[in-house]
Amino acid sequence: MVTGHALKLLRLPAGVGPSLDPNDGAGEDDRMPQAQVGKVTLDYEESGDPTGPVLLLVSGLSGQRVSWDDGLCGAFIDRGFRLVRFDNRDVGRSTQIEDPRSPMDLIADRLSGGDATPPYVLADMADDAAGLLDALGVDAAHVFGVSMGGMIAQSLAIGHRDRVLSLTSVMSTTGDRDVGKADPAVFAAMIKPLPKDPEEALVHRIELAKTIGTPALFNEERARERAVREAARAADPLGVARQLLAVVSSPSRSEDLQRLDIAALVIHGDQDRLIDISGGQRTHECLSGSEFMVCEGMGHDLPEPYWEPIVDRVAAFA
Repeated sequence: MVTGHALKLLRLPAGVGPSLDPNDGAGEDDRMPQAQVGKVTLDYEESGDPTGPVLLLVSGLSGQRVSWDDGLCGAFIDRGFRLVRFDNRDVGRSTQIEDPRSPMDLIADRLSGGDATPPYVLADMADDAAGLLDALGVDAAHVFGVSMGGMIAQSLAIGHRDRVLSLTSVMSTTGDRDVGKADPAVFAAMIKPLPKDPEEALVHRIELAKTIGTPALFNEERARERAVREAARAADPLGVARQLLAVVSSPSRSEDLQRLDIAALVIHGDQDRLIDISGGQRTHECLSGSEFMVCEGMGHDLPEPYWEPIVDRVAAFA
């Protein structure tokens, strides 16, 4: 039985497609600040109204602060938010974790029922986010997490409830193994080794983005620009693999989510092949009183036509 508000379907008007405008924020600013959080250094960026409510954006697997579309960020800023985005540990310019073991071997062990000890789990990444809020002098924030970032956002709400004003979990899941499963072909593409040749690696990233993205709205130019930005900022394949290891090594969050009393929005595309929509459904069921926003036709990405209704709903929490 579904708890919370009624399902809301977002349907795109006929003829609406992605913008072909280049992403304005492609350049890297070497003067961006960093915060020391325990033994981890986090590279971050703030924008928008410094007196507005804080919206913390939490990236997914391999995602960096430059991975967010500037147009989406601009829409949040237009609603009056003080926007904070950052590189999770092990990607971009945040701390790269040192571990001599093969993360792929450890992932295989965990998936086969083993108990290999990872260097960190999602709860540690949630502690990083809480530490960043400390460094910025922020008591509590609205939190918007995408994919693995949604898992981190859930863990942040569980482990640091007083720091989360509202929770938005996007195309994510609870960690229950019976929901949110990837299409086998998509998962195989996800764990395929990244080619060593830079141009071949770029093509691989673009093809992966196309495989998991919204079928009708894939924009190769935008995908290429994002891949170039990320690769220029130390996109270490081993770091990404360790992040995936953290995901598969973390326990289910369902019971803890059921205990939360929090304003929550769950967003999922009905064409998501990387994390099946059942993961969003389970998240919604666990979060009592949450709203479930189903984006019709959307895959595992956030194309421009979906921004306005998503931003409007997130802003309503604040």
